[in-house]
Amino acid sequence: MKFFSGLRCGGILVAATVAVAGCAETQLAIHSAKRVVGAVEEKPSPTYKVGNPYQISGTWYYPKEDYGYDETGIASWYGAKFHGRRTANSEIYDMNALTAAHRTLPMPSYVRVTNMENGRSLVLKVNDRGPFAKGRIIDISRRGSQLLGFQKKGTAKVRVQILADKSQALAVRLKNQTELARVGSPITVKRLPKAKVNAQSLPPPPGANPSTTLVTAPSAPPVAVPKPAPAPQPVPQTASEPANGKISQKTVGASNIFVQAGAFGQYANANRVKARLSTIGAVKISNVLVNGRDLYRVRLGPMTNVAAADRMLEAVAKAGYTTARIIVE
Repeated sequence: MKFFSGLRCGGILVAATVAVAGCAETQLAIHSAKRVVGAVEEKPSPTYKVGNPYQISGTWYYPKEDYGYDETGIASWYGAKFHGRRTANSEIYDMNALTAAHRTLPMPSYVRVTNMENGRSLVLKVNDRGPFAKGRIIDISRRGSQLLGFQKKGTAKVRVQILADKSQALAVRLKNQTELARVGSPITVKRLPKAKVNAQSLPPPPGANPSTTLVTAPSAPPVAVPKPAPAPQPVPQTASEPANGKISQKTVGASNIFVQAGAFGQYANANRVKARLSTIGAVKISNVLVNGRDLYRVRLGPMTNVAAADRMLEAVAKAGYTTARIIVE
């Protein structure tokens, strides 16, 4: 698996202050070093992060809040090599926890991953960036791969769906915590001011019996009482983490693996791509309606296994279609 500093398990090693200035490259290497759990005194709090576009091995990735995300492809898993290192949103990676790495989804967010080969389904928390190997759409913790049943195999055909409600609620909670930490706690009133009352003796009205007349002071004007600071809004229940290790089982049918070179709005463009890739393998054009728009998808396959799909993907990329991806249907 390729390593990317600052995204997959990015962290900063706490170093002693040096008295003399070193070269810039040396300082950068020091600050890019990976920190393990033993060097961290306290467990870091998760932070909400989307991040800026970034480039790995010539490919650009564009992180965004995509609460309609639903994609099929190939999953892989990562374990001991990264265990104890910081993730891309400053958590500590635990290969025995139910987490995952994704290239573009916000961190943290929740996704449901379904193994399309055995029907097992599991909720995972995305808190890292990756995978950066072509042909993979998600990298799962070792424990997650065990529960989904593909640790020994190494890869699996999966469907990844973001849990929009849980992910949005979690984002709101973490954003609020960050804002409170930035501005401090709301101002509160320890005690309310006492109203001043003036007493004054008044003569009895004409004809009144002085011995029976009560003398009362005029009522004091109303005093404005400061309103207490509003109580924090309760976090929706959907923000709580799903039950740890709860596996769902569903019936799945046979699925095929394709390499999609691209999707085009004009049939003529799709046909030109088909002609160019026809020497690589069997190419088909299929029509699909997406958001009311006709698209023409150019796909090669089906392939019988992941290894064959990887080889086909590499061939298509070498032909100039570097954004090609593996699709499972």
